[in-house]
Amino acid sequence: MTAYDRTERVQGPRAGVRTGGVPVGAGGAAWGQRIGRYRLLEEIGEGGMGVVHLALDPRGRAVAIKVLRAHVANDADARQRLAREVETLSRIRDARVASVIDADVMAPRPYIVTRYVPGPALDEVVEDHGPMAPGELLRLARGVAEAIRSIHACGVVHRDIKPGNVLIEDGEPVLIDFGIAHLQDDVRHTVGGLVMGTPGYLSPELVEGAAITDATDWWGWAATITYAASGRPPFGRARMDAVLTRVRAGDVDLDGVDPRLVPLLRASLSPDPRHRPYADEVIAALELYAAGRAATVPTPSGGPWDHDRPTVIPGETQVLQNGGTAVMPPVTPTAAQPVVDTNVRWAPPPTGPRAPEPDHTAYGSGWDEPEAPESEHHWPEEEWDDDEGLPEREGDPRIGMPMRTGLLMGVAIAWIGALMAWPGVALLVLVGLSVLARATDRSVTALVLRRYDYGRRRSDVPYAVVSSPWHLVVGIIATAVGLVLPVAVALAGIFASALLLAGARGTELGPGAPVTLAVGGFLGLFMLWRGPGGASLRRGSRSMARRLVPAGLAAQVVPTVLTAFGLVVALVALQRGASLTWDPFATDPFGP
Repeated sequence: MTAYDRTERVQGPRAGVRTGGVPVGAGGAAWGQRIGRYRLLEEIGEGGMGVVHLALDPRGRAVAIKVLRAHVANDADARQRLAREVETLSRIRDARVASVIDADVMAPRPYIVTRYVPGPALDEVVEDHGPMAPGELLRLARGVAEAIRSIHACGVVHRDIKPGNVLIEDGEPVLIDFGIAHLQDDVRHTVGGLVMGTPGYLSPELVEGAAITDATDWWGWAATITYAASGRPPFGRARMDAVLTRVRAGDVDLDGVDPRLVPLLRASLSPDPRHRPYADEVIAALELYAAGRAATVPTPSGGPWDHDRPTVIPGETQVLQNGGTAVMPPVTPTAAQPVVDTNVRWAPPPTGPRAPEPDHTAYGSGWDEPEAPESEHHWPEEEWDDDEGLPEREGDPRIGMPMRTGLLMGVAIAWIGALMAWPGVALLVLVGLSVLARATDRSVTALVLRRYDYGRRRSDVPYAVVSSPWHLVVGIIATAVGLVLPVAVALAGIFASALLLAGARGTELGPGAPVTLAVGGFLGLFMLWRGPGGASLRRGSRSMARRLVPAGLAAQVVPTVLTAFGLVVALVALQRGASLTWDPFATDPFGP
């Protein structure tokens, strides 16, 4: 495979060199062993999916080599995905990226070789020396932004931008660890254990289950800058669910940060994508801050962050059925960024989505699942940099998986049609689905947290079965509370539409007519989905949709059938001028 080699020549491990918190030079069991063409010198990192070693290539140059664990080696599908991803990553040619040099993920002992960066991780630098000065912060932001744009230009989303994955080499940041990187046109990367990340560095959209986009990395970039400015994780150290809750709420910890910098950092980590400034605007504000002025927050203009990068055409990277790969020609992105004129507003970029993962050793966090907290459910500082000896942890497999939007829209259309024809039955179905979705979300979330804390266990399934009645009870209570506001909105919509339509037609129109039920049903359903407590309903509904309707032809046919059903029954009810039946109600509750 073609790769870009930026390694340095060394005669052996140099005592005292630190790479992500792991000192090199103490020897070890790996000394002298060979993996492929490489001689192992020192173990410098370890995680759930592999062990990283300092090694020498045949020409005596230092490299970092990750040897994948058995659970990856024994998964043929995982090998195929990793092979394709490594091929693409090998095309990244930038001094600020520890690019992939070589790999053999089909070998009996799969391995991946990257450039060796003999520098400390950003989190080590901040822990040892405290928050960065304004000039250092600007240098960090510029460097990591250039690295992110380089990988995005090759059609790759890193997905785990965090302080532990930024090494400082001669004062300049170098982005490492593409263990969970994601090809922008490959939905199959969102499978089970390959979907993970570091809590506190995952965007709110991704936590909610949205698609993986460039903005995923820019959120991690902003959170990393905030860490460097404050010296603390931007959303604290606590249980995973607590951190993710703070991310969704935008509850960022900026205590002690220079007041001139606070507005910029808070805006950059806003839970609403429309309120976040662009990367270039953040850098422009940091230039003002480095010059001794306040880091002013530009007016949000909405749009993609990578507005100056070339577009990756879907299909140019494809997986062949027999395991071969066809890859685009090498892409060499422009490293230099334009000079920022702080007196001129940036022109709106092309339209596009602006939607958009415990810590590990510098090289050890790649291809890894999130670390687990201690038994008291917190992440002490020492646990953020070393997961040696811990069981294999799992992230939330729902993050980044298909949202099944088309299927859920089909269900909504079918339900509104059914509401017009059989209002009583439709209401009972809605309550039942809401209870099941919320119970499913609580059950899956409880299992995710259990595996995050303790790893995968044989007792997981019995635990889920025994706890399911409790989740069902909570789902019933949550549905009862969550329906109060949607029902009020639906009733208001029914009566308002009845009055408006009656006035427009000049005839009497009862609130129980099919058309008014459709208006009120739509408003109530929207409030139920997007209103207070809707996040649990959305996650549970998507989990149920993915389980009941597999990807492929069924995922295309079922939404069409549901939509057609909803439209047909709606037309029947409209033509009749009244619902077919109000069972289990004795009669129309809106009637005279």
